[in-house]
Amino acid sequence: MHPRLRWTFLMMAVTGLTVGVAQAEPVAIAGESIPARWYKPAYVDAGKSLFAANCASCHGAGAEGAVNWRQPDAEGRFPPPPLNGSGHGWHHPLAALYQTIMAGSPDGSGRMPAWQGKLSQAEVLAIIAWFQSHWPDEIYAAWHRTNEASKREGRTP
Repeated sequence: MHPRLRWTFLMMAVTGLTVGVAQAEPVAIAGESIPARWYKPAYVDAGKSLFAANCASCHGAGAEGAVNWRQPDAEGRFPPPPLNGSGHGWHHPLAALYQTIMAGSPDGSGRMPAWQGKLSQAEVLAIIAWFQSHWPDEIYAAWHRTNEASKREGRTP
C-alpha cells in the first residue's frame, strides 16, 4: 500500500478509535469474559514500525524493557520498563499511557523523553496498540477494567 494511503487510512481509523469502541466480540477464558481489544490490526501494523523507530532503543525490540527496570540508577531514575505486559504498564489507563508518551516521565522519575511535537496523536495510539497487542488476554482484561474506571471518572486521552 502506498505510504500516503496507509497514513490516511491510519488517521481515519484512529479518529474513529478515539470516539468509538472495539468492533470485535469478547472471548471467554476460564469462564471469564475477556473484553475485545480497542484497536484493529491496522493500528498494530502501523505501531510496529513507529515503535521500532522511536521506542525500541530504550524499551527493546520486543518491548521487553530493561532487565533491572525496577531498580533506580545512581541518579535515582528508573530504567525503561517492559511494555509487553510483563511490567507495570498495564496498570495505567490509556490516558496515562498516552500522557506519559507525550510528556515524558512523570516528575522526572525516569528518562522517558517527551514526544509531544514529534509524534502525532495517531502515531502514539498506534504505538500503544502495538505494545498492547503483546499483552496476554488476562493482562489485557485487567487493564481494560482499569481503563473503563478511568473513563467513568472522565480521564481520556
